Amino acid sequence: MTSDSKFKSLGLSEGILKALQDKAYQSPTPIQAKAIPTVLEGKDLMAAAQTGTGKTAGFVLPILEKLIAGKRATANKTRVLILAPTRELAAQIGESINSYAKYLPLSSAVVYGGVKINPQMMKLRRGVDILVATPGRLLDLYHQNAVKFESLEILVLDEADRMLDLGFIDDIRKILTVLPKRRQNLLFSATFSDDIRKLAKAILHKPVEVSVSPRNTTANTVSQWICPVDKKKKPALLVSLIKDNHWQQLLVFCKTKNGADKLTRFLESAGVKAVAIHGNKSQGARSRALADFKDQSIVVLIATDIAARGIDIDQLPVVVNFDLPTVAENYIHRIGRTGRAGMNGQAVSLVSADEFDQLTDIEHLIKSLLKRKLIDGFEPSHDVPESRLWRKPKKPKKPKKPKVPHKEGIAKKKKTSGKTRSLSNTDGMKPPRRKFKQKKRSPR
Repeated sequence: MTSDSKFKSLGLSEGILKALQDKAYQSPTPIQAKAIPTVLEGKDLMAAAQTGTGKTAGFVLPILEKLIAGKRATANKTRVLILAPTRELAAQIGESINSYAKYLPLSSAVVYGGVKINPQMMKLRRGVDILVATPGRLLDLYHQNAVKFESLEILVLDEADRMLDLGFIDDIRKILTVLPKRRQNLLFSATFSDDIRKLAKAILHKPVEVSVSPRNTTANTVSQWICPVDKKKKPALLVSLIKDNHWQQLLVFCKTKNGADKLTRFLESAGVKAVAIHGNKSQGARSRALADFKDQSIVVLIATDIAARGIDIDQLPVVVNFDLPTVAENYIHRIGRTGRAGMNGQAVSLVSADEFDQLTDIEHLIKSLLKRKLIDGFEPSHDVPESRLWRKPKKPKKPKKPKVPHKEGIAKKKKTSGKTRSLSNTDGMKPPRRKFKQKKRSPR
């Protein structure tokens, strides 16, 4: 069976198949093979797939197929709404839509904050078939009557777990109140926490659940290892690893914006071309940095967890965790940037002694101990303890005995100087005063 016939068997039309052929897609990924037929049937879907498994095409392709037969969107209206947590991810989805729909008579737009709103309002004036948006900017446009949802057919929440992590739950609820109740709902995410599942059940109607891999697992194509090192020596160790291994393109994760900027300056001073992206950077600066990284004008792209969502680099060879994430699940998101589409990749973590708890949480999450490598000249003076997958379970605290209420008429006794006396009586009256016998004085 040819690659064209493999996608055709899923129910996709010629225009979409031609675009896939231009991108040299050979066959559907597991998530695409499961999600595309479900979406075409009009069912609600909750799909969990690791980053890099082709989940964007998993919802974009069947959506395009469904839109072909319908009427085009009219002024200020949209037929499909795709919500994304970050500007970078929204832009990435927009690029995917344009490439898959290049032979179709459909329109799309991407809107997000950090840029002027007027050009976005002008683009929406004619209406778009597909609108990709971040929650905050979408509400701004709605309040200015720039977008209407009367014709909405499909709602997609991509990276739904990240939207909750970033505190978008209130914005999502506001958006849901203005959408038509009759619509198809799709939730896609790399992982699904219990909170996300609760939210999904509240939004979706009898959803089909699809998962192509166990929860909280990493791709087999990624080689993972850690370098124990003192915190102060991390920048110098990173420079050494880049030069010794001749790395030409790597994505580095830092915990804070300030840390990302500081590391960028250190690498530049060491002769390594680097640039940082995070929330304090303007959208123009972030877009330029990402473009330079893609064409390998710079070697190192330094990012925080939030800014990295949506970064999709073909054949990215190396991901480095300069700081371990405080949330273990973010480790899976981070290293999912490499080892995509069957390609091999490396995930290296620089771990100091004070990050042992984060390391242990990660290893328990992925159910595997990460291989350790000591680099000559960077042996830590503060050792990172050896971790174990088994933890001694904590003994549950014994429940306190409930206090038994005293029945009416039963005296409560209290010890006083070794003797007992009554504190209440059955008549509800004050207890009689205790009489003390006076000692007889002896006659003088």
